Amino acid sequence: MSKIKTLFIVGPTASGKTALSIRLAEKFGGEIVSADSMQIYKGIHIASAAPDVQEMQGIPHHLLEFLEPQDCFSVADYVKAARDCISDISSRGKLPIVVGGTGLYISSLADNIGFNEEKTDLELRQSLEKRFDEIGAKEMLKELADFDPESAARLHPNNRRRIIRAFEVYKLTGKTITEQNILSKKGEELIEPCMIGINFRDREKLYERINRRVDIMLKSGLLDEAKKAYERKNGGAFQAIGHKELFGVFEGKCTLDEAAENLKRQTRRYAKRQLTWFNRDDRIHWLYADDNADIFSKAAEIAENFIKKEGTL
Repeated sequence: MSKIKTLFIVGPTASGKTALSIRLAEKFGGEIVSADSMQIYKGIHIASAAPDVQEMQGIPHHLLEFLEPQDCFSVADYVKAARDCISDISSRGKLPIVVGGTGLYISSLADNIGFNEEKTDLELRQSLEKRFDEIGAKEMLKELADFDPESAARLHPNNRRRIIRAFEVYKLTGKTITEQNILSKKGEELIEPCMIGINFRDREKLYERINRRVDIMLKSGLLDEAKKAYERKNGGAFQAIGHKELFGVFEGKCTLDEAAENLKRQTRRYAKRQLTWFNRDDRIHWLYADDNADIFSKAAEIAENFIKKEGTL
């Protein structure tokens, strides 16, 4: 059984992922699966920058605004829901396109990570990544050789993602990734990913886009939306960027202008964290929006080559 070819559009907030993904869906007959940890919630439409009906251009979107603000939704929940959507989309002859900026959602889905109740540790990967950064690839490979010499001998020091994955598999399952590969059944890994990222060579241009987006959000009713969230004061959506920065206005701690500037600053910092996460993934084909006013043609070329390529098992 072949893996399902799945296109991923990733990048920082306000980079233009939504517009690009919709054009690609129109060209290739795709449907979009959101990979945004805030767009899954109802009641934060403006703050999460979820696309509206007009922006969707008739393209079906999945995993958007389906949870109540008080509901919890883990990475394991997301991966299961997204895999179900991808299977359904593919079964109808459509191209699944995963779009978003939540790095943990995207990497867990693209890496075909399996979650279960006994062996799920959502913080493990981040702790391994931190250790890798602290001690370096050579020391990590030495440690890996203690319990998985086959992988340690096979992996290149530059392949950060695979080295971390080898540790992750062993710590979660008690089996080496070599043993897991032998024991795994064909078709168990559902997705064959092609990852396209949008970035800016001049970071200030991205920040300008973020600042403009915040201004538009405020004009579109963000303050009223945040007030409703403030009155609820519970749930997974309570700490959404775009709401919590405005809470001080309701408490008399700051002016709206001061809150708006803080929101812009926090959103820029969030974009920087997103880029730090995605820059670690060597699978991403980066396109720079400030190199060319229209990056659609290059993205379409990458997607078309991926779709035509023979599938792998």
